[in-house]
Amino acid sequence: MIYNKKEFYGGAGLLVVFFIVLVIMFQPIFSGHNAMQYLDNLYNSISKGSVEYAPAMKPEVAAVMGKTVDLTLAYPSEAEAAQSAKMFAMTGVVAAASGTEVKVSGSLGSILNGTLEDSSALYGNDGKYLEDKYGLDARRPVYNWWTSLKLMDKALKKQKEFASAKLANTVQKKVVEAAYNYYGVEPVHIMDKLGLVIFSLAFYVFYTLWYGFAILFVFEGWGLRLSH
Repeated sequence: MIYNKKEFYGGAGLLVVFFIVLVIMFQPIFSGHNAMQYLDNLYNSISKGSVEYAPAMKPEVAAVMGKTVDLTLAYPSEAEAAQSAKMFAMTGVVAAASGTEVKVSGSLGSILNGTLEDSSALYGNDGKYLEDKYGLDARRPVYNWWTSLKLMDKALKKQKEFASAKLANTVQKKVVEAAYNYYGVEPVHIMDKLGLVIFSLAFYVFYTLWYGFAILFVFEGWGLRLSH
């Protein structure tokens, strides 16, 4: 038995409208995407627009151009070692692969500068530049730089070169990871989409409350009550 028909049917009506809107939101009517995909792409683009650290890292990298390193790095596979040795050599340092190991000797700044250049190209979605340069899939060189910097960080710490290790780790975390993860995403600054961002957040709150009150009215109209 329905305790309060007006409240029950009012809540049921809210639920019906809620699900109608939900169905519409899952239709590909937003530039070929549904609302969830569209907003996911939007927020990815906005977040990419705020994580470009390569320009800020250039002065720090330039400061270690005269810093020489002599490292032996152990890679997970021979293929990755060979690819990485070639990449190191293209930055102007001496590098040779033997099995899964790569011996590197030369300017730390040159290595990191090469990393910044390749990462900036991928971050800017210029995959062709990397494909032409290395003959590999665009993401592969940047992945190799990520692995190389991780190994360099570990090797430099063993040599008690903590400042150099920290710099390599910072480039890996802030520049290389962002370039790899955001490849293919077009950067957008939040101020360019501020109205849409505010609307989406406000709608999310309103839509959540809408569902909550609909459920509340249905159960209260049905006669269910919370008591203590």
